[in-house]
Amino acid sequence: MSPKASEKNSSSPAVPEGNDLFLDQALRPSVWDDYIGQENIKENLRILLTAAKERQHAPEHLLFYGPPGLGKTTLAHLIAKEMNAQIKITSGPAIERVGDLASILTNLSPGDILFIDEIHRLSKQIEEILYPAMESGRLDIIIGKGPSARTVQLEIPPFTLIAATTRIAMLSSPLRSRFSGGTFRLEYYTQNEIEKILSRSAKILGIESKDGSLKEIAMRSRSTPRTANYLLKRSRDFAQVGKRPLSKESVQEALKLLGVDELGLHPSDRSLLTVLIEKFGGGPVGLSTLGAALSEEEATIEDVHEPYLIQLGLLERTPRGRRVTPKAFEHLQGFRGTLI
Repeated sequence: MSPKASEKNSSSPAVPEGNDLFLDQALRPSVWDDYIGQENIKENLRILLTAAKERQHAPEHLLFYGPPGLGKTTLAHLIAKEMNAQIKITSGPAIERVGDLASILTNLSPGDILFIDEIHRLSKQIEEILYPAMESGRLDIIIGKGPSARTVQLEIPPFTLIAATTRIAMLSSPLRSRFSGGTFRLEYYTQNEIEKILSRSAKILGIESKDGSLKEIAMRSRSTPRTANYLLKRSRDFAQVGKRPLSKESVQEALKLLGVDELGLHPSDRSLLTVLIEKFGGGPVGLSTLGAALSEEEATIEDVHEPYLIQLGLLERTPRGRRVTPKAFEHLQGFRGTLI
C-alpha cells in the first residue's frame, strides 16, 4: 500500500484543450495511486516516510538509479508532497563550483528536499564538500589561498538529499555509502503496467482509444513510461491530422512513419544491427570499429542502443567484441522482407 494513497483523490484532471504546453508535467503522477509499477520501492518508501513523520524528522538521504524515463524524478516529487516539503531541483552539471553548492544548501529551509539529477556528473571536489553536509549538516568552505587561507563552517538546516543517476558505477564509493535511507534500482515496466500508464495518460489528454491501440503502443514502448507517452502523443497527432480515431491501425501507421517497429527498435537501432551483419558478418567486432562504421560515438552506442538490444537478445557482448544473435537476423528479415 502506498503512502496515504487512500486519503488522496487519485483522479487526474484532463488537460484543458489548447493548454498542453507542458504535457510531460501534466502526465507525471501527482499522487501515489497514479504511480504504477515499482511496487517494492514504493513499499520501502512507505515505511521510511511513515517512520520519519512519526519521529518528526526529515527522511534520510535516498539514491535512485536506473535507465532514463523510469520515474526517478517523479518519485522525488511524490516524496516531497508526502512530507509536505518544498523541493529544490538541480542537476550535477549545473553545480560547477563549490559556491554553487554552498548557495543551494544555505538557502534550504528545515525539512526541505534537495533533488540532484544526474549526480554522477558532480566533480570530485564538490562531492567532498557534500559529504559533511549530508552527514552532520555543516558546510566547510575554504576562503583564500596559501598561508592566509581559512576554513569557514556553515550550519545547514536538516534536509533530505534525493539523487538520481543513470550511471551508478560512476559514483564514488564514499558518496554512495552516504545515502543512508537506501539505494533503489528502478526496473523496466511490464507491458501490463505500460498499458495502465497509457490508459491514464489517454484520459488526461482526452484521447478516445479503440481496442488494441494502447496495447500496440505498449508493445513498442521499450518498457519505458516516457517512451510510451511520447509514442501516444505522436499517435494522437497522426490520428488528429488524418481526422481518424486512435485505433490499432492508425497507431501502426503512425509508428511506421516514425520508424518504430514491433519490438520498439528505432532506425538507428536497426542500422547498428545491419552494419554488424553486412560489414562484419554478424561480428564479433570491437566497439571503436563499430563506432567508426556507424559514424557514432562509442558512448552513444554503449548507453543508448546496446542496453535495449541486449535486453531483447538481439546483441551480445563477447570478449572479442559485439555480435548479433540469430534472433536479430530473423527480426531484420521480417522487417525488411529479405534475408540479409
